[in-house]
Amino acid sequence: MIAVEAEPLATRHYFDREFGLAAVKLLPGEYYVTADNMVLTTVLGSCVSACLRDSVSGIGGMNHFMLPDVADPLFFDAAAAMRYGAHAMQVLLSEVVRAGARRERLEAKVFGGGAVLASMTLLNIGERNADFVLRYLMSERIRIAAQDLRGKLPRRINFFPFSGRVTVRKLRQQGDALLVQCEEQALASALLKHQGMGRGGGLAAKAARTHDNKMGWTL
Repeated sequence: MIAVEAEPLATRHYFDREFGLAAVKLLPGEYYVTADNMVLTTVLGSCVSACLRDSVSGIGGMNHFMLPDVADPLFFDAAAAMRYGAHAMQVLLSEVVRAGARRERLEAKVFGGGAVLASMTLLNIGERNADFVLRYLMSERIRIAAQDLRGKLPRRINFFPFSGRVTVRKLRQQGDALLVQCEEQALASALLKHQGMGRGGGLAAKAARTHDNKMGWTL
């Protein structure tokens, strides 16, 4: 089995000084749902995050998944399954509704699916993730209010469920891009190996952590 967190709910709480709000950072395989005025943040390469929100109540949440689906869903525990879109989307939708959102008022904003894993271009992981999330939302009849998918750069997204606003920053610094590639290469290689789709790959050299590129936009 792949070593995973015992609980897929994001637990990395902090205070974001840039926005002056309580914040939660999501890692791959995690989700978070809230009715509070706060910010949910994550960094995406080939991974995808969906931001769901009740447009009236402001109840919303975000997930972060790595691959569209799993070849053998019985192989993984619940935490590992959250790294796959088929399960991550179902959990996010269920938890947002359970928190009080009305399904018919839900809207979605989706991000990620970049081609940042050079050694896995033949598998088209980012493209597959982007295609999956659009198909899923269409099948569930959830309106897509905004999207920023595919491309070659990783991105940092900040989701404000209470207002529905999302800010997007493309990470153009070489150190930022390499860091995302490093982390996603390790996780995706392990997951693909257990699906029988590929072999585990080696990590790239350690990437230096640098500040985010401050150029971004709001959706």
